[in-house]
Amino acid sequence: MLIKLSGGTVYDPAHGIDGQIRDIYIRDGRIVAERAVAEDTPDQTFYCRGKVIMAGAIDMHTHIGGGKVTIARNLLPEDHRADPVARRGLERAGCGHAVPSTLTTGYRYAEMGYTAGFEPAVLPMNARQAHMEMADVPLMDVGGYVMLGSDDFFLRLLSSGADQALINDYVAWTLHATQCIGVKVVNPGGISAFKFNQRKLDLDERHTHYGVTPRKILQTLARSLHELGVPHPLHVHGCNLGVPGNLDTTLATISGIEGLPMHLTHIQFHSYGTEGDRKFSSGAAQIAEAFNRNRNITMDVGQILFGQTVTASGDSMRQFANAHHAHPDKWVCMDIECDAGCGVVPFKYRDQNFVNALQWCIGLEIFLLADDPWRVFLTTDHPNGAPFTTYPHLIRLLMDKSFRNDKLASLNPDAVALSTLGSIDREYSLYEIAIMTRAGAARLLGLRDRGHLGEGAAADITVYTAQDDREAMFSKPDYVFKDGELVVRHGEIIKVVWGNLHTVRPEFDRPGIEHRLRDYFDRHQTMKMDNFIIRDWEIEGDGRSKILVHPCGN
Repeated sequence: MLIKLSGGTVYDPAHGIDGQIRDIYIRDGRIVAERAVAEDTPDQTFYCRGKVIMAGAIDMHTHIGGGKVTIARNLLPEDHRADPVARRGLERAGCGHAVPSTLTTGYRYAEMGYTAGFEPAVLPMNARQAHMEMADVPLMDVGGYVMLGSDDFFLRLLSSGADQALINDYVAWTLHATQCIGVKVVNPGGISAFKFNQRKLDLDERHTHYGVTPRKILQTLARSLHELGVPHPLHVHGCNLGVPGNLDTTLATISGIEGLPMHLTHIQFHSYGTEGDRKFSSGAAQIAEAFNRNRNITMDVGQILFGQTVTASGDSMRQFANAHHAHPDKWVCMDIECDAGCGVVPFKYRDQNFVNALQWCIGLEIFLLADDPWRVFLTTDHPNGAPFTTYPHLIRLLMDKSFRNDKLASLNPDAVALSTLGSIDREYSLYEIAIMTRAGAARLLGLRDRGHLGEGAAADITVYTAQDDREAMFSKPDYVFKDGELVVRHGEIIKVVWGNLHTVRPEFDRPGIEHRLRDYFDRHQTMKMDNFIIRDWEIEGDGRSKILVHPCGN
């Protein structure tokens, strides 16, 4: 079947196309060149004059599967009761605002024009559950970043002086075993240190048991991924999240990685100074300056937006410290064997709260001061800063200075007085939004056939009606195609399909590392090593998901 999207205004940054009127052709789930179908009559034509065509959006950091997400769903039944959604017979039941159910997650992403989302904290011991939940998200490609850096086996290797080649084998084996596309480190060493009664762990502070520092952990893991040729750089949730003064830690983390590729996640939560009477201030300018100067660094922002949500993080050390802020007043911290832990704390961001208002300003300042949209990504760290359904509102804040300043004027005046946001004139363009949410995200993850509209690309496509109100525009696309199938029309699901799982499989010495790991599992773990490994058939066996392996190599 040949489908033609006729006369739309195309934004395809991967090919330098910035608002050009073009036709897009789809055949067998792929985009085909016009010259290849010049003599064929389309079976179906969508007339797109006055409409904007982009690739399907990609959320490169969203918590949609795994243990802590399940805990958050169970902890907040009121979140689900307050959010009933009438669904037609085409869709299955689901609900939830801050942490929607798996099915609802896929529906709502698709209704906004998103076709892929990546879970950024897959605990190795819990990877099978994470994959089961991600596989239950319809209409979306998925993938995960496996958590390392606080696991006992890795810390034993590091403290014993193991060479880089051995650590590379362990990292590669873990990527294979957990079927993940990248590696995430959360508060490097800190989750483990918390179990030994350390309540903080700064960048150059030694773990009380293993004697290693977070700096050493970051350098070793970043080098491992670089040498293995994994496209996505080390995904870093740094030390001292949310702590006033953590700006200095973040700057030291950037310089301390010594030029290796590194992705700093939810950077807003790591950009706080201690100036002013309240000892809390914006470090956005310093962070943006360091980011602009160090081209090896990428980042997503983790913007906070006002309202009720829930913070769900592997950083049990910081979640324990923040538990007294819980709203409503209930929370969970959990230890997970030799791997890591997690904490779930409900939270409500308030526009008249000084700290919350300044956090809102800090995130937007970072967005607007960062000079390279190819290296900065639109996230709210769903659900930690806000639910992903707020993305259209965030896009309008970035694209509309007048709207942004109106919102700024309504915030806590003390926070506004300490922010430079009102003096920043920059407005993002549609081309830059397409970079941040499509082309740049695909490039960062190594997804060569996603995030663009070139020949051979997967036909993940979103069509919007151009509107001055960008929030309205990005809230309800006219059409969404997933692998060439029309799944959304005028913001409503018309067909449910299932996406793919993206992963990488770098080369390594399997016999050598498995000899060590088998003994370790027998001595210390509650499952056998062979049961830990997730096989292809476990993911593809239900006939819905397909594994897409992306190449590694420098």
